[in-house]
Amino acid sequence: MKKVLAVSLLLMAAAVAQTIPAGTPLKMKLESTLSTFGSKSGDPFSGRVTEAVVLDGKTLIPIGATIQGRVTKVDEPRRIAGKPTIGLFPEALIMPNGERFMLNAPVVDTNLGRGTDVNTEGQFKGDGHDGKDLTEIGFGTGGGMLVGGLIGGGKGLLIGGTIGATATVAHWLGKRRSAALPSGTELLLELNRPLELGAATTGQ
Repeated sequence: MKKVLAVSLLLMAAAVAQTIPAGTPLKMKLESTLSTFGSKSGDPFSGRVTEAVVLDGKTLIPIGATIQGRVTKVDEPRRIAGKPTIGLFPEALIMPNGERFMLNAPVVDTNLGRGTDVNTEGQFKGDGHDGKDLTEIGFGTGGGMLVGGLIGGGKGLLIGGTIGATATVAHWLGKRRSAALPSGTELLLELNRPLELGAATTGQ
């Protein structure tokens, strides 16, 4: 009888949910490349946890656990103002033993830097127009002014500058701004709701 009671108590203790509080960071590494030119809304992505989540000395999420999600937005702007965007929605945590938990943890940062950013909606923003683009526009305008001035004097400077700027901007606008999250990119997630590890789901 005592042995049965002891086993029952152990099972009850194992069934007690472990709660990871909101605000806890999760670090993961992408296992595939996502890009504005190769991905589309609805595409799945996955990655591996790279840093264990430890609470009160107990590892609740081990290194190697899988995080799965989907792409929610892909935008490749064709304009001077605007940045290429990849929206990411991490939605499931899968433990090494196969247990699966619903996840509510948007992406808050990456390790890419170089003008990239992540907004408050968890959308990755690639680099927008840079100094090279502005220099290109400036040279185009100046070149137009020079040619216009040689042909028509002072009035030609204004006309030439307008033509040169229009042609250069039109050329620049024809170039799409792309962004990519290569395989191996490190993503930082942050729980915005507590994660109950005792409430595993069975869906795939």
